[in-house]
Amino acid sequence: MEKLERSVERLTDLVILKMPSIIVALVILIAGRYVISFTLRMLERRFEKKDIDRSIRSFISSLVRFAMYCLLILTVANTMGIQTTSFIAALSAFGLAVGMALQGSLSNFAGGVLILMFRPFEVGDYISSNNGSEGTVEQIDILYTTLVSADGIKVFSPNGTLANSVIKNYTKILSRRFQFVIGVSYEDNIKEAKDTIVAVIQSDDRVLKNPAPEVFVSDLADSSVNLTIRGWVTKEQFWATNNALQEKIKIALDEKGISIPYPQTEMRIKQESTTASGAAKDS
Repeated sequence: MEKLERSVERLTDLVILKMPSIIVALVILIAGRYVISFTLRMLERRFEKKDIDRSIRSFISSLVRFAMYCLLILTVANTMGIQTTSFIAALSAFGLAVGMALQGSLSNFAGGVLILMFRPFEVGDYISSNNGSEGTVEQIDILYTTLVSADGIKVFSPNGTLANSVIKNYTKILSRRFQFVIGVSYEDNIKEAKDTIVAVIQSDDRVLKNPAPEVFVSDLADSSVNLTIRGWVTKEQFWATNNALQEKIKIALDEKGISIPYPQTEMRIKQESTTASGAAKDS
């Protein structure tokens, strides 16, 4: 009984001694919870203003909440005189080990966060990147972006690589330029060929008048004079117009008698004369 009384007395003395620290810790705890709640509300408003994806909102909010509560608990414990150095060191070592083990996944995660925050593309956009990924965006996850290629194949592109590559978004544009090259024979009239091609382009209502289409000599090749054809169409009409115009131009050139030559290589065989050969034998 006496031991219990002494223990209670020591505990009471300790509480009285630590009372100022406990009061300060309680004040810090209450104020800290208010600061965390205020910070999360401000963060949510910022997300709504920027129209950030809901999945990334939830994850970032949870991450910020966890980090701030850990900092608050450590601050309260340190205020009460509890040693937190060893705990912080163990937590840092654990975080370093996890980071080394999940280096690739963390890179993809960071890329997913950047894509969802800055939105270089959205679901439904047709994109291509210099890492070889191309297709219509079907889904954007934290680690991978799912694309559907033109031939219906699903492509899972890591977000880390995708976020660090040059991305071309064909859906965000209003118009797109087509360009192809047609070679005509050196024997044909170049001006007539150009006029024929221009007439075909101008007769197609899908080709935009501004910027004006162009037809010009781009190369004097070995077998042909190469003409480059350029023009602008709306993005919805790009492929249909690009394919149809090549066929129309080929038909128009045939009707004018202008040929598109095959690649040719001219070979010359040089033979010595019979007289020269006989003289060589007599000698």
